[in-house]
Amino acid sequence: MNKYKVILFDLDGTLSDPKVGITKSVQYALHKMGIFEPDIDKLEGFIGPPLQVSFTEYYNFNEANSQKAINLYRERFKEKGMFENELYLNIPLLLESLIEQGNALVVATSKPTVFSEQILKHFNIDQYFELIVGSNLDGTRASKTEIIQYILDTYTEFKLGDFIMIGDRKHDIIGSNNTGIDSIGVTYGYGSFEELKHSNPTFIVDTVEQLKDILMGSKVK
Repeated sequence: MNKYKVILFDLDGTLSDPKVGITKSVQYALHKMGIFEPDIDKLEGFIGPPLQVSFTEYYNFNEANSQKAINLYRERFKEKGMFENELYLNIPLLLESLIEQGNALVVATSKPTVFSEQILKHFNIDQYFELIVGSNLDGTRASKTEIIQYILDTYTEFKLGDFIMIGDRKHDIIGSNNTGIDSIGVTYGYGSFEELKHSNPTFIVDTVEQLKDILMGSKVK
């Protein structure tokens, strides 16, 4: 029998591969600010964390320049970037199986909620999720800890052991650990095995099929 009742999914790098849309939108923003980066592979680090964190970490932008870069990023992302994206293989089948099993599914992402809702609707998987929780456009509620805590505060009828968070970056695992819930790190996204292991997840999986094994109750500690 599956021990988890409320399953939280990260979006980028977990449900879908957003590399083209995110990296090209970052490239666009940097170009507008006089920084030329022709290789989008070098911008993969922007996939997952809040944009404020990444522009500061990778380009040493101050708060004002980070916000300017985010606004430029969104110019392109709203027009085309959010749709330069594809679901990982077998994700819809996984979601359907979990719904049939009676799980409550929630999206927990640092991407703004308004964009996340449009992406899930574009892929026709929005109907699987009871709740979609992302950041606000003003940059608040951007950390995974805040996002997960918001979800826990919404589902007060469940105990912490009923929840599990799934994501591909250390931020997902750190947020889970900070809020006291289990987690699954997925290596098919954009975080390395080393990054995920160092963050101390409950499980690490390499494929959607392995993820299903855990969530459907056949491989729980």
